[in-house]
Amino acid sequence: MSSLHTARQGVLQVLNDVLGLEGRIASFNDSTPLLGALPELDSMAVVGVIAGLEEHFDFHLGDDDIDGGTFETVGSLIRFVEYKLS
Repeated sequence: MSSLHTARQGVLQVLNDVLGLEGRIASFNDSTPLLGALPELDSMAVVGVIAGLEEHFDFHLGDDDIDGGTFETVGSLIRFVEYKLS
């Protein structure tokens, strides 16, 4: 399994689990907007998603790692995880 596939599937799984999306992630693509567009993703949920990503991918995120663009779209979040995994 490629790291691209692993990152994509892992990010979608974390979003689904943490936000309680009940499988709605199946319709998400790279351009699906997240922060400000997905009601479940509020500031507290962002903290949960970050913790979920850290646990799922076994990396640590510092305060300086994440900026406003990280959670802009599904694709931006996947690219961020791919970067952290590289």
